[in-house]
Amino acid sequence: MSKAVATKPMTRRALNRALLARQLLLKRERLQPLAVIERLAGMQAQVPRPPFVGLWTRLQKFDPASLLALARSRKVVRATAMRGTIHLLSAKDFLSFRPLLSATLARGAWAIAGKRLGAVDVKPFYEVGRAFFGKNEAPFEDLRGALERKFPNRDVRAMAYVVRMGIPLVMVPTDDDRWGWPANAAFTLADTWLGKRTPLDPPPIESMVRRYLAAFGPATPGDAQTWSGIPGMREVFERLRPKLVTFRDDRKRELFDLPDAPRPDENTPAPVRFLPEYDNVVLSHDDRTRIIANEHRGELILKNLVVVGSFTVDGFIAGTWKVEVKVKKEAALTLTPFAALPKKAGAEVVAEAERLLEFLEPDNPKRTVKLTRA
Repeated sequence: MSKAVATKPMTRRALNRALLARQLLLKRERLQPLAVIERLAGMQAQVPRPPFVGLWTRLQKFDPASLLALARSRKVVRATAMRGTIHLLSAKDFLSFRPLLSATLARGAWAIAGKRLGAVDVKPFYEVGRAFFGKNEAPFEDLRGALERKFPNRDVRAMAYVVRMGIPLVMVPTDDDRWGWPANAAFTLADTWLGKRTPLDPPPIESMVRRYLAAFGPATPGDAQTWSGIPGMREVFERLRPKLVTFRDDRKRELFDLPDAPRPDENTPAPVRFLPEYDNVVLSHDDRTRIIANEHRGELILKNLVVVGSFTVDGFIAGTWKVEVKVKKEAALTLTPFAALPKKAGAEVVAEAERLLEFLEPDNPKRTVKLTRA
């Protein structure tokens, strides 16, 4: 068996440019949304709007209607996936990834809910969940009544959480919500929605790791575990080692990558880009300094685990953004840089923010962008 190519050094800036290239953040591409979602190995969708912004920032032309059509035709699904968080995935990737995540999701749920439920078999909870969502497309809160009737002396919220993590469910898009799903979206069985039974036996996990490296590499086993939530990645990487190339970062950590994956020169220009809330580009590595300095992580990922929208300057996250819509049809996008921006960079950030606000609020008669002082 051949060995991996000799380890080479790779700077933080080079890792940044590799990540931007794979995440389609060096230049906007002419691709279809489904191809982008698969190339990114899914897009986190904790709330409905972020994938729309994520596609807008990566594509030359993006019509939100095209993503809505994919959701309503069941070619993409919004469902619990990596890290136990909600993602937008192609139906194909959901059917491939979900069995690999099943054990981790179930263990994670039990680590939280088990303290409130005690020693109990979870299979009856799953049976109630499957029966309920097999007959109903309903918000998750509606399941609690069925669980309470069946298990009146148990913690209903803990049981519902076990069901949510333990059986494959998808969120049902609507025909009238602007971003595809209401805040309290209905759920249904993935098997019913897709017309295909989610495989009982997972595919080789090596295929998932290769997808991860294609979207986020070069990376360590710990990075892949952070992205997926699946433990034991060191052994998977060792099995793949003969087919990978390796590097050393500034901390002398060994990084793995696909041989033919893009690794642009570290001086490749990187335009200003706006990232939505929860974008995986900021969540998919154990060491995130390739995209954000450690001293600013607390401004991006808040104590309540909310991940706010951000913008990049020269490839690295340089501040955050948010939009507020006032009653009198006025939309304001506020930019909060981590440090004072050079004049040219500040002008580029404001110009891109104006384009983003036009995308988000096309019918609003008054749109303003405010750049606050660091």
